[in-house]
Amino acid sequence: MKIIDARVIVTSPGRNFVTLKLITESGTYGIGDATLNGREMAVAAYLEEHVVPALIGRDASRIEDTWQYLYRGAYWRRGPVTMSAIGAVDMALWDIKAKAANMPLYQLLGGKSRERVMTYAHCTGKDIDSCLEEVARHVELGYKAVRVQAGVPGIETIYGVAKREGERYEPADAELPAEHVWSTEKYLNHVPQLFAAVRERFGHELHLLHDVHHRLTPIEAARLGKAVEPYHLFWLEDCVPAENQESLRLIREHTTTPLAIGEVFNSIHDCREMIQNQWIDYIRTPLTHGGGITHVRRIADLASLYHVRTGFHGPTDLSPVCLGAAIHFDTWVPNFGIQEHMPHDELTDSVFPHDYRFEDGHFLVGETPGHGVDIDEEAAARHPFKRASLPVNRLEDGTLWHW
Repeated sequence: MKIIDARVIVTSPGRNFVTLKLITESGTYGIGDATLNGREMAVAAYLEEHVVPALIGRDASRIEDTWQYLYRGAYWRRGPVTMSAIGAVDMALWDIKAKAANMPLYQLLGGKSRERVMTYAHCTGKDIDSCLEEVARHVELGYKAVRVQAGVPGIETIYGVAKREGERYEPADAELPAEHVWSTEKYLNHVPQLFAAVRERFGHELHLLHDVHHRLTPIEAARLGKAVEPYHLFWLEDCVPAENQESLRLIREHTTTPLAIGEVFNSIHDCREMIQNQWIDYIRTPLTHGGGITHVRRIADLASLYHVRTGFHGPTDLSPVCLGAAIHFDTWVPNFGIQEHMPHDELTDSVFPHDYRFEDGHFLVGETPGHGVDIDEEAAARHPFKRASLPVNRLEDGTLWHW
């Protein structure tokens, strides 16, 4: 089952996506997602120049061998561009193998560990009251878990909160990085009030999550974790930058609030120490950026030994291809935690037809052979790439800070 053709498709139906399509001599093809927000053309160029030529003529059934070939053969191992490219290849190869076996991907992975996949929605507002209304709306839609983010008095722009009411939140909002102003103290003083208001209105059965987005130091994160303990969060996400994995140790020593991290990780080595030392509770590395199913499976297996569960990153800047494959992985993986859900818009869904569906706060996996997601290449061609960049942060005194 040799690969005879490969196409890299860059499209922007509202968001920029990089898709890899591998075609075998039998006509069976597989689809993989290589999207890396703000670095789409870098991944596309790497695929076109270095990966695709090396794939032609290779046996599509040898997934592990191909993964090792691309990883070890790169010499400059790891990194977001390399691992996103490998992730797309790996995802496409698993898609081909499942189609060849005439079974949905989750069956090839080992079968169902659950009947449905719990998801969480994003609930945001310019202030606490408008955030509460968004929570109410999503509870009506059936969500059992919500991530809450609200505007902070004295800070003009807050991560996760749209600039105008009724708009979708879009962080990559300019061709070149916009500069936002950040105040840690104002944020730390305000967030506990948000969770107090949510619990007062909705009680304690609704799962609550919150994304700090890497903006605190370890001791500041420990302070926040302790402050929100009375509100029993499902998790506190990305509370510090994680280049120094031991940062999580200090936070863990000061709070019982569960910790989640990993959406920017691309290797098991980025999280090995924090998993083995049980400094975190959820690992969030997505299939696209984490080297595909083959590598993320290793991360999940390691995590399972230390009571760490999965909680895949699922923003709209990862295409439905990644989400579809993730739902199959979520359906199989024994140590599943939760799946992030930012719904793609109708235009994106029309470019990427799929068989997964949302119902009552959960995803239901499809039964189509493969991962169940395709790409309409004619529709994709109607939406050319548009450059968009993520912002940067500065403190109120002008110091560049973590976004």
